[in-house]
Amino acid sequence: MNRLLNYMNKHQDEMVDDLQRLVESESPSEVKDLVDQCGQLLRGMMEEYIGGEVEVYPQVERGDHFKLTVGEGEKRVLLLSHFDTVWDKGRLPMKMTDGKFYGPGVLDMKGGIIQAVWALKALKELGDLPDHQIVFLCTSDEELGSQTSRALLEKEAAASDAVLVTEPPVAKTGALKTGRKGVGIYDLIVHGKASHAGNDHESGRSAIKELAHQVIRLEEMTDYEVGTTVNVGVVQGGTRMNVVSEYAEAKIDFRVKTAKEAERMVQVMEEIKPITEGVQVEVRGELNRPPMERTDEIGALFTKAKEAAAEMGFEVDEAQVGGGSDGNFTAMIGTPTIDGLGALGEGPHAEHEHIVLDELPKRAAMLAGLLQKI
Repeated sequence: MNRLLNYMNKHQDEMVDDLQRLVESESPSEVKDLVDQCGQLLRGMMEEYIGGEVEVYPQVERGDHFKLTVGEGEKRVLLLSHFDTVWDKGRLPMKMTDGKFYGPGVLDMKGGIIQAVWALKALKELGDLPDHQIVFLCTSDEELGSQTSRALLEKEAAASDAVLVTEPPVAKTGALKTGRKGVGIYDLIVHGKASHAGNDHESGRSAIKELAHQVIRLEEMTDYEVGTTVNVGVVQGGTRMNVVSEYAEAKIDFRVKTAKEAERMVQVMEEIKPITEGVQVEVRGELNRPPMERTDEIGALFTKAKEAAAEMGFEVDEAQVGGGSDGNFTAMIGTPTIDGLGALGEGPHAEHEHIVLDELPKRAAMLAGLLQKI
């Protein structure tokens, strides 16, 4: 048996114990005190197991980001994780049953963090740390769009030869992610003119009617062959049934495969004009995450990951997915990035969020093997 896999199998119970501690330290993105407590627990674990140099990046409203640097050499690899979750404290119970671990953030992405910690721990204890620098960057606001961490992670990625992201792989198949769609998030606001729906209907200008036209137009821009989807997820407006609506708004999410298509869709959104005479439209938003496009360099990185998995006795495929991650940012600046190196399971952001416990050691061993191959 491969020595890395053998090491992980021997220490599986300890890995699960560490994961339980991390999950119990709940870290909802918007509660700084809780996120910082989780970050402190994680830093202590990393300093005990791995050593190296830790640098903390204090934040005012969000949790503090930090990075661990270990090793030396000409090459530099960036491990990228986030320890905030979407779950309010106490909202989701934690349990282990039928070989699965359920809990808040266990899949997205505390399982992947523990795999990365133990990958480095194994390499250190076995004397197999590669002759290059490994930077493990842990951020606290990925679930909120990485507003305070984006500049930091882009800076670290620009100084690195490769980026490995410990988000979960594709559910059920376990495929790694070599492409992710870009994400646009916009608000469309319509200002009309109120009037009595019975006595003075003709004087009104319905914001809801205008918004309806715009919703249909935007939704029809979905093109599955191109890989573009547009979703109007929230609509609200009006005041009373017998009043022509003066105000209406919609929240819009679009996903695109390529930077070229992202540019086109941003232009579409920002050039929206009213269809109804006498109303005004207002557009607010941005391309929240650029697309992570598969390149030859990313393909070469995946080949190394595939080889590392084979050495641990299993196969992995690659996939492009619709969701975004911090890997979108690092890939966009040109650093080869591979995503989905975290724990295997199902239900991110859902009440049945869980990981498969027996996958934990072999996925950690694959990550350790990949770190050696870069």
